[in-house]
Amino acid sequence: MAALHDKTIRRVAVVGTGVIGASWAAYFLAHGLDVDATDPSPGAEARLREAVAQHWPTLERFGLAEGASMDRLRFHPDLEAALRDCDFVQENGPERLDFKIDLFRRMDAAAPAHAILASSSSGLRVSDFQSGCANPQRVVLGHPFNPPHLIPLVEVIGGEGTSADAVARTMDFYAAIGKRPIHVKREVKGHIANRLQAALWREAFHLVEQGVASVADIDTAIAHGPGLRWALMGPFMNLHLSGGAGGVAHVLAHLGGPIEDWWKDLGAPTMSEAIKKQVTEGVAAEMGERSLQELESTRDTLLLNLIRAKAASGTLEA
Repeated sequence: MAALHDKTIRRVAVVGTGVIGASWAAYFLAHGLDVDATDPSPGAEARLREAVAQHWPTLERFGLAEGASMDRLRFHPDLEAALRDCDFVQENGPERLDFKIDLFRRMDAAAPAHAILASSSSGLRVSDFQSGCANPQRVVLGHPFNPPHLIPLVEVIGGEGTSADAVARTMDFYAAIGKRPIHVKREVKGHIANRLQAALWREAFHLVEQGVASVADIDTAIAHGPGLRWALMGPFMNLHLSGGAGGVAHVLAHLGGPIEDWWKDLGAPTMSEAIKKQVTEGVAAEMGERSLQELESTRDTLLLNLIRAKAASGTLEA
């Protein structure tokens, strides 16, 4: 793992230390940063330190930055104390707008003037939760993909009151610690990656509901089909390769009509109790006797190997 390049950000405050927050904290520590964490939940500190310790062996396999240590983690019961000396804030609180508005108001009042305030929010608009801040120009979205200590993607978005400088600094910071940030140019519900996921989930639920395939067969179709290609390159580059010498122009000329016809036939299911029950039972049957911890461990190992292989190839970064 390369050493941190951006020397202006050395201390990060992690606000909210659940699954996402703990993963972020471990990642920041692995990149040689100091981390001040806070969460009002009873037992939060013990759970955070346990989660960081569980993530650490995987991060060691990636390679730790110079000075990386779990000992650089400090926990504060008080929000204001956690933010007092920070250069960057990664917020991971509940997805409730009223909660976020008040939390960002408090963080804006507590953090040093130079600090960026970034949210991991999955779907809320920055423009909405920066509304209570005296300094909305430094509020951004830094939405990771789960688990943040492994997945490189971070979606960066500014709100109506966010400065271009804050967006640029956030992009630079994430890139400096090994992330692959993308700048979402306009606020939309769910940002980019979650909208793409939602489109796939929509049809997956529809196919199960219509009796076209089982839950396990849907998972097999993606994991052992297009999902393998998507892990290497995105949908547009894969479409380009499928066109041979003519590339994407050839594909669109010959398959554009059929693809549009498929779009028209896609389903629009509702999240009924019946389909929720059907999917829940299908997932349980697919898991069988395997534990959640076993699946997570297998996933993390495969992700680590895949990310290493992509980095080593240096040719499949699109």
